[in-house]
Amino acid sequence: MQVFNNSSKVIITCNNRLSSYLQKEVRDLGFSIKRSFSTGVELEVSLNDCIKLNLNLRCASQILYSIKSFEAKNADDVYREVASIPWEDLIDFNGYVSINSNVNNESITTPLFANLKVKDAIADRIKARKGLRPNSGPDLNNTVIHLYWQENQAEIYIDSSGETLAKHGYRKHPGKAPMLEALASGVIYATGWDMKSPFVNPMCGSGTLAIEAALIATNRKPGLFRMNYGFMHILNYDEEVFFEERRLLKADIIKNIDTKIIATDISPEAVDISIKNAQTAGVDKLIEFRTCDFKETEIPEGNGVIIFNPEYGERLGVHSKLELTYKDIGDFLKKSCRGYLGYVFTGNPELAKKIGLRASKKVEFYNGRLDCRLMEYELYEGTRR
Repeated sequence: MQVFNNSSKVIITCNNRLSSYLQKEVRDLGFSIKRSFSTGVELEVSLNDCIKLNLNLRCASQILYSIKSFEAKNADDVYREVASIPWEDLIDFNGYVSINSNVNNESITTPLFANLKVKDAIADRIKARKGLRPNSGPDLNNTVIHLYWQENQAEIYIDSSGETLAKHGYRKHPGKAPMLEALASGVIYATGWDMKSPFVNPMCGSGTLAIEAALIATNRKPGLFRMNYGFMHILNYDEEVFFEERRLLKADIIKNIDTKIIATDISPEAVDISIKNAQTAGVDKLIEFRTCDFKETEIPEGNGVIIFNPEYGERLGVHSKLELTYKDIGDFLKKSCRGYLGYVFTGNPELAKKIGLRASKKVEFYNGRLDCRLMEYELYEGTRR
């Protein structure tokens, strides 16, 4: 099976509501999209193309390369169809395989049973041809195979990513309630930030928004921070293709920028974590970190973007302390950030009302399973005309 050179259906998944930002990233890389949906896009490309996509995309989660689609009423059908695939051409008999799945079939009460059937079919096929069964387990750092099975339609994919792409690899110190890197990228894209005017992030937490802003401004891609992907464990993988893509990533870095990126937090521990994460990402010299109350954050003159990601609190029981925090954020935006576009990312609509400003736009996101909004506030320098 010439998967590295032959085109097939490829599904790139992302968190719900990140699809529009993922679509732009994919098109900017020169790929045509056949279909888009709320949690991803569909392309027709080779596994070598998937290498480029894995290294470049900020908003993606997994990149799945289709091997075979078929009808399956039950687990025995899945076993039979999967066992007919020449896995000995794809997976080393000395290798390690993990299976993940998205299953909705009335004959299956737990996806683990479907995963077991796929694993057995692969291992039995390879043992029959090579005399040995590959090892298997839950780790996603080797060969990963994905089963998509809805009602009576099933499809088997190579998961070319392995571990999720939504984590960008530089955040060794996550801090308290961190925003996932892919989500942070989508949020920054949603602001329309021009990458030249100031980007200010008070209450920065573990620094993810400020670091992602610096990475975007300098064109540093996630592939710079990772050296293991699922595609590397498929037979006939050519590592030179991977290293050539990494060379291109390094060559495309913008080394000198005049952009002011500012991150502040009242917690010295949070600022320390942010600096360490920024050092790992190679952008610590591009971000001005400071320990202070958000109301003491210095705002550069002119236009720019300022973004808050405060605590959301209990969804049903709003804390009076957080109500005051949100009111103070609104007062700070109104008095100290004129000329800027102000943003507050929150999963609590009741607290958002305490900001006391009329949002010009509300962009929908999910943070995990929590329904969130990125509230935009136009902070005019004078009277709006």
